[in-house]
Amino acid sequence: MKSRTGYVITLGGCPVIWVSKLQTEIALSTLEAEYIALSTAMRDLLPMRRILAEIGEKLKLDYMKPAMIHSTIFEDNNGALGLATAPKLTPRTKHIAVKYHWFKDHIGKEKGFVIEKVDTKDQKADIFTKGLPAATFEHVRKLVMGW
Repeated sequence: MKSRTGYVITLGGCPVIWVSKLQTEIALSTLEAEYIALSTAMRDLLPMRRILAEIGEKLKLDYMKPAMIHSTIFEDNNGALGLATAPKLTPRTKHIAVKYHWFKDHIGKEKGFVIEKVDTKDQKADIFTKGLPAATFEHVRKLVMGW
């Protein structure tokens, strides 16, 4: 069974890009499914940041200098979080396709991308990946909308 990737990219607390789609490969674990979703989200986040920097440059906005643009990626899976920030692969994770590891070169405070742990109940992406109880759905919907 294929896992579902879901993520939301916000700008100033407002959703700009949101995605929910089946993954192209079958993940062997939750860690792998979450890591694939993280890599997929980075594929949308990088170009969006480049566009934002170019708009700032064209409009001559001083506060839009590349060094001042930071992105925080929130991950609720400890394994995916560890794998994304670890310098080396482990024997248990080396089977994950190389095409999903490319984003690790962009992670780091000095590069403008930081991955942080988020509590599962506050994970905005869950609304795009699974059915949620009504109360949880309403809570996450408010988070996604920036309310």
